[in-house]
Amino acid sequence: MIYFDNAASGFFKPSQSTEAANHAIRSLGVNGGRSSHRLAVEAEKIIFNTRKLLSKTFNNGVIERVIFTSNCTEALNFAIFGKSLKYGEIVTTVTEHNSVLRPLYHLEESGIRLKFATFSDKPFIQAKDILPLVTKKTDLVIMNAVSNVTGFKNEYEAVGNELKKLGVPLILDGAQAGGHVDIDMERDGVDCLCLAGHKGLCSIQGVGVLIFKEGFELSPIKFGGSGTESFSKVPSCYPEILEAGTLNLPAIASLSEGVKYVSERYVTSSETLFSLTSKLIDGLRQLKGVTLYSAPNPFGIVSFSHERIDSMTLARHLSETFDIAVRGGFHCAPKIHEAMGTNYDGLLRASLSVFNDDTEINSFLKALKTI
Repeated sequence: MIYFDNAASGFFKPSQSTEAANHAIRSLGVNGGRSSHRLAVEAEKIIFNTRKLLSKTFNNGVIERVIFTSNCTEALNFAIFGKSLKYGEIVTTVTEHNSVLRPLYHLEESGIRLKFATFSDKPFIQAKDILPLVTKKTDLVIMNAVSNVTGFKNEYEAVGNELKKLGVPLILDGAQAGGHVDIDMERDGVDCLCLAGHKGLCSIQGVGVLIFKEGFELSPIKFGGSGTESFSKVPSCYPEILEAGTLNLPAIASLSEGVKYVSERYVTSSETLFSLTSKLIDGLRQLKGVTLYSAPNPFGIVSFSHERIDSMTLARHLSETFDIAVRGGFHCAPKIHEAMGTNYDGLLRASLSVFNDDTEINSFLKALKTI
């Protein structure tokens, strides 16, 4: 199979990432930190060292404020529902994934006011699109770093640093950016960062990350065993107050190796994906009836439509006839499709990784010509 669905879940992993998961499954089938025996201590060391690595990589300043979740969706839910609101006003954007929109809609039902920034003169959210919506009564700004539909990067750094002056925290959905570009929370003005392990960070599925800075406080939304303070109603400090239940040790071990792998390759990986998306876009421009919604980018995302074939039908043909995996439809991001006018048929998205190559792109373009 030619796998071009990496924005949904990265298929190819570096060997050290899968080997770390295999080791944890074969040799460490224990609950890290819950006991004092040798295996539990070894498991806890893996968890702590991964936490430490993530804190250093994304520069939040506090190791204990790195929280492991089951995926990025859970991390975003923790950030949105765990943050107390003083005024009841949240600013977000039309480029958001349902992992942000649906929690916000739930809050809206209880009286929270939502404001949506949309595009002005460019196909991504600029600082000038979102900052005018921020008032003295804005509790939070929530935005994604990169659109999972178009691959365009939003101006989150400019937004974050301006919000820092205003004292308004920024929650960043880094699902599509993590592992592809260097995110420095202090430099970029990000108070809370949510990440997916199984996409650009090259881990196996089953782990997400919630990282937040000093001064950004969260209350638990999940309760249970933590291995500490058993007689307390809830643990008194991070990370235990937010990490109820058994952590996914194989996925965390895999994530550790994945983060090491991508952190050493930001520049070359960005160049590779920019080159691959450029080649694909150049080829798509030669096909009649195709409308592009992406530009060359370091995130591997290229979306387009065809004037006569809807995206779901086209994705099905590519899979059934040519064994090529892409994604059609709306990509769990309805408001950006409404903003772009693609909310009828959706778009076909080919999302590449650094493990793809020119030969696969040529085969993909040939298949499209045949169809």
